[in-house]
Amino acid sequence: MPTIQEKRIAGFIEPVLTNLGYDLVSLRIIGSQKLQTLQIMAENPDTGTLDLDGCTEISHAVSALLDVEDPIQSAYQLEVSSPGIDRPLVKDRDFVKYIGYEISVETIDANQDGARKFRGRLSSFDGESFTIITDHGDEPIRMDNLVRAKLILTDELAKQALKNSKNKNKNKETEE
Repeated sequence: MPTIQEKRIAGFIEPVLTNLGYDLVSLRIIGSQKLQTLQIMAENPDTGTLDLDGCTEISHAVSALLDVEDPIQSAYQLEVSSPGIDRPLVKDRDFVKYIGYEISVETIDANQDGARKFRGRLSSFDGESFTIITDHGDEPIRMDNLVRAKLILTDELAKQALKNSKNKNKNKETEE
């Protein structure tokens, strides 16, 4: 769950990313009070990826904004990255887009069997909850009980990522 400080920072960073043509996937502050790291994960909404040029562009724009807003009182480093193939599922659209794929999930509260960690195929999402098909059957999970959800790197996911990458490169060649 994002902290109040993370939500506040995301609130003024997200419009900058949107203006640059990117979506904020997640924002976290990690580390000790002496040296914190502000991690920003972003993507191109059309491709679901972020290349080095995009990381650089975001880093420059966000650094300038952070210098003005000064939201972190101690020393910190800025990290900008792509969500990667085995990306976290954060927003509603992530859960819709990746129906049919393998995910791992951690919940706040345990289910009736005492489990808080699950692995299975994402089968449905309705905005309030989602269901994964596990080896033990269907496991419904409420969004308000979710700690984290993440895609699991499988052959199927890798093939889809490769296909998306090839399509991205074709589109780049067409534009040039």
